Amino acid sequence: MKADIPNAATGRDVLTAGTAPARPRGRPGAAAGPATADAAAAVTGLYRGHAVGLIRLALVMVGDRPAAEDIVQDAFTGLYRRWAHLADPGKAPAYLRSATINGCRNELRRRLRARRRPGEPVTDAASAEFAALVGEEHREVLAALRRLPDRQREALVLRFYLDLTEPEIAAAMGISPGTVKSTTARGLASLGRLLQENDR
Repeated sequence: MKADIPNAATGRDVLTAGTAPARPRGRPGAAAGPATADAAAAVTGLYRGHAVGLIRLALVMVGDRPAAEDIVQDAFTGLYRRWAHLADPGKAPAYLRSATINGCRNELRRRLRARRRPGEPVTDAASAEFAALVGEEHREVLAALRRLPDRQREALVLRFYLDLTEPEIAAAMGISPGTVKSTTARGLASLGRLLQENDR
């Protein structure tokens, strides 16, 4: 079953993800049981409903579309593998958000480690496609957002980009709602200072 992801800049379908997330292979010759079919159907439905938004979230966090797509694909693949152990399927979107955020953290850590190794190339510039996704007026905000500490950046993106509530952000980030509130306030203050510095 094809799952086309539209390019936000052009509206055209640019990514055909083949099937929904890649399915782990079982024993050779083993028939797919009802549980496997249920998991595949459920995760495919979630993929259709949430993949584009999660890719956009990851794109804002890491600034690189191929990496963002890989992070989201890994999140869906992980959900498929763990579907039988999911206590409440209604919490699957929250699991996907958390997995995407953790994937972004890992990608940013990997880039930081690569920067510390001499002679290893690191792609730091935003892709041309990413530049097309945002207007000139947003680039300055995104640049300032990337200069924030990871936790502040994550809280602001989840609050103002995905429009999540404090309890949803707390669940996605693995912190308390009170910490979400204080982290968001500190992030907004820091973002304001960075933007004022850019205006000088």
